[in-house]
Amino acid sequence: MKKYILALSALYFGAQIQVQAQTVTIPESQDSRVITTGMPFVLIAPDARSASMGDMGVATSVDAFSQQWNPAKYAFSETKQGVGVSYTPYLSKLVDDIFLGGLTYFNRLNERSAFGASFRYFSLGEIEFVQDEISEALVQKPNEFTLDVSYALKLSEQFSMAVAMRFLHSDLKLPGYSGDPEPASTFGVDVSGYYQSEEEAYANFNGRTRLGFAIQNIGPKFKYDAQGQENFQPTTLRLGGGFDFILDQYNTVAVTAEVTKLLVPTPPKYGTEYEYTDNNGNGVYDPENGTDETDTDELGAVVTPSVIMDGKDPDVGFFQGMFQSFGDAPGGFSEEMKEWTWALGAEYRYQDSFAFRAGYFNESDDKGARKFFALGAGFKYNVVGVDLSYLFSASKVPSPLENTLRFTLSFNIDRNAYQEY
Repeated sequence: MKKYILALSALYFGAQIQVQAQTVTIPESQDSRVITTGMPFVLIAPDARSASMGDMGVATSVDAFSQQWNPAKYAFSETKQGVGVSYTPYLSKLVDDIFLGGLTYFNRLNERSAFGASFRYFSLGEIEFVQDEISEALVQKPNEFTLDVSYALKLSEQFSMAVAMRFLHSDLKLPGYSGDPEPASTFGVDVSGYYQSEEEAYANFNGRTRLGFAIQNIGPKFKYDAQGQENFQPTTLRLGGGFDFILDQYNTVAVTAEVTKLLVPTPPKYGTEYEYTDNNGNGVYDPENGTDETDTDELGAVVTPSVIMDGKDPDVGFFQGMFQSFGDAPGGFSEEMKEWTWALGAEYRYQDSFAFRAGYFNESDDKGARKFFALGAGFKYNVVGVDLSYLFSASKVPSPLENTLRFTLSFNIDRNAYQEY
């Protein structure tokens, strides 16, 4: 389907005036400072299982798509090898050719280590540009993709860590822009860990604890042309924990919680400060003792405008930006806390044959306002698994994935190769 671009973007600013003795400050009101990055498609949950539990996966049990959330989980897989295929329609209410697709493979090499690889492709469909009624339309097909590999190693019987290397490529070249924009590429690194306890006996059930962390997309900034603005990667910190209620040999209920934060500098508040220079002390500007400024008020006093900033300068390197992101919000600690998202999810499994899932995701209204409920189900037959998910938006801001059915297909080869759990 071909689409016509009607508008690009709009920024809205309010004004707040503060008058002082010799200075007037007019800051731009930016109470809703949404942190933006390049290639944000990597933050979209690629698989239906994670999506149905509120976009979480750093501390859930291992599956074929652990590469996207926490590849350290592969070291605990009971399956020798696995392949996952995913498809997520995007903006399905408006168009039918924008989607996120993915292919994932993992192999547990031995008792202690595992290898994983994945490819994700985000298509923005066909965009048709029409300059006038005479010129021929120009059709562009912007797209982005990532390619990554990981290695997981058990450091103890209950804990493993993994490192992943990722290549990111973004081809969003659009006509009509100066600077001759070109496709942008960069690389990123993930560091993750996963803890899974032994099964323990309680009063009426057995249980198992799960903990996980991941720092994803650690890497240099990138830009689309030599004079363009540098963009941060979506560097993300994920922390999660969960517990499996093993009711009997057939029934298991797993509950999981996860928090995330973008390790990217917060946009500061910008404003304009007007300084009145009064050389006489009588409230009237004296041109003989003044400056070359030509902008004066009604009394003739010189008006010198200057830009002020509330917050820290976001123009820093990616590594410094990661640490700066924990304390650079102009609103202080309360605003920093708003930059954390959280999710809760639950999964019921019966004989590892089918599962029902539900989850909730929450983001502050001032930082994006993503809030949604999700439901899902999974079915396994022999080596084949199918997972489905459906999203219900709970925010005033519409979700691009609202009322969208997402599905993934997985193949588990040698399902019971490792039975230590």
